Amino acid sequence: MKKILLTGGGTAGHVTPNIALIPSLREMGYEIQYIGTYNGIEKRLIEEQGIPYTGISSGKLRRYMSAKNFSDPFRVIKGYGEAKKFIKSYKPDIVFSKGGFVSVPVILAAKKYKIPIVIHESDMTPGLANKISIPYASYICHNFPETAQYLPEGKSILTGSPIRKELRHGNKIAGLDLCGFTANKPIIMIVGGSLGSAAINNAVRDALPELLKHFQIVHLCGKGKLDEKLTSTPGYKQFEYIENEMKDLFAMVDLVVSRAGANAISEIQALKKPNLLIPLSAAASRGDQILNAASFEHQGFSMVMAEENVTTKNLIDAIRDLYDNRQKYIDAMSEAPTSDAVKMIVELIDKTVKNKSVNK
Repeated sequence: MKKILLTGGGTAGHVTPNIALIPSLREMGYEIQYIGTYNGIEKRLIEEQGIPYTGISSGKLRRYMSAKNFSDPFRVIKGYGEAKKFIKSYKPDIVFSKGGFVSVPVILAAKKYKIPIVIHESDMTPGLANKISIPYASYICHNFPETAQYLPEGKSILTGSPIRKELRHGNKIAGLDLCGFTANKPIIMIVGGSLGSAAINNAVRDALPELLKHFQIVHLCGKGKLDEKLTSTPGYKQFEYIENEMKDLFAMVDLVVSRAGANAISEIQALKKPNLLIPLSAAASRGDQILNAASFEHQGFSMVMAEENVTTKNLIDAIRDLYDNRQKYIDAMSEAPTSDAVKMIVELIDKTVKNKSVNK
């Protein structure tokens, strides 16, 4: 049996594309194992898929000053040793990495044992973990056409971002039942990312008295960010995080307000949901979400609001405008060329494994 080792972690965005590949990899006869952090979000998400999971030590790769910059390199070194031990024992035919800081020691260990590596970069520009890993990869799949300019010629493959098949087969009635909503009033879904966004959460909650006159709202607010005072508010349903029922929520909603993580916006585009993107600010990130959102705005897929401009009034006005012009965004997303990212990536993985066998 062919063996593949998947890696990636830190946020749900570094895990869900891997999850999207799992059914097709199984169909092609791959035995699958996963390496992530000891207790990151990826551990629960992968174990729910029935995939054997191994945790390793990991240190965050920071671009800013922090006391942890002195201790985390030792965690990375420890993780490299743990990854080497695992790979030597498991002997995978290939490693597929979705990035995130946990992937670096895994990539370096795979290179040591001459295991071929395929990487996926979702954002417009490669993150630091992928920048370190790219020289060791056979191929780098990417989501945006603009990303090719940052990648080695001959290695970049424009695949788009793999989307979980089940997202396309949600049940609107199940979504309405989950939230206790009615079918005769439009619904907005607010998505602040798996970690949540205080800026978005606060603005949405301040805007509820006005928004709930016209809309129902399902709010994915992030771990530990529920507002207990609003639990019984009619037309408003909040969750820390949703996994299995996400397909039903997408089937139910008319508009989406979201961060601009690449995987999240790829799902929104694939499902043709009119959307307002509020990217993470450059002050709190490397600016990748700003670039992602700008690309989608340029293509006519999204309305964009800078986080610095998020106020109760601005949010209400933007949502009204988005709803009034929703068909414009649906049409733009419908006219965009599409590709089956899952199929392309899995076929690339299999070709790389076969080439390895031929060249032994």
